Amino acid sequence: MAETVVLATQPRTEYGTRAARRLRRDNRVPAVIYGHKQDTLSVSVPLEDLERAVRTGAHVVDLRTDGAAETALIQEVQWDFLGKDIVHVDFLRVSADERVTVHVKIELRGIAPGVGGGGGVIDQPLHKIRVECPVLAVPESVRVNISELQLGAAIHIKDLKLPEGVKALGDPDAIVVHVTQPDVEPETAAAPAATSAEPEVITRKKAEEGEEEK
Repeated sequence: MAETVVLATQPRTEYGTRAARRLRRDNRVPAVIYGHKQDTLSVSVPLEDLERAVRTGAHVVDLRTDGAAETALIQEVQWDFLGKDIVHVDFLRVSADERVTVHVKIELRGIAPGVGGGGGVIDQPLHKIRVECPVLAVPESVRVNISELQLGAAIHIKDLKLPEGVKALGDPDAIVVHVTQPDVEPETAAAPAATSAEPEVITRKKAEEGEEEK
């Protein structure tokens, strides 16, 4: 489980595009906190701390507002159109004793023997997996050992080894990663033979015969 990140929030009283730009110039990100039948709060959080949480795969954070603390799940992160900068984040209030559903990234470990000498290539259809687990036991990632994966073999969701209390959701037979035969480029078709110039020769010959008859 990733280390819990503490984010110091500040109340947000101005809204709209201009207000959001001013916050980002101050290295803060607009956010909302909702859930548990409590009022929705509009706040801002430090950009650097939020980026560190997202970069390290943290899902649960401690929010500090006016000295009070509450645990929250990073429910949704919105990026700019380039996918580079965070422009907004939603936090969902959670309690320590509840289970949550989150998407966790998949990390491949090891070298598959079916690649290289085996002539295959790695294909990873799933880069994230949806899991259900205790809110305080959300894994940073799911590590998948591919060191025994031969050509034509696959690892499915049902084959994953998950931490205690973590349950994988989705189709158990869905392929996470497999070693496949690389595509073979079709041979380029032979260029068509050049058009024969014989008809011109015949035409010329007939023309010459016509001149002789004259």
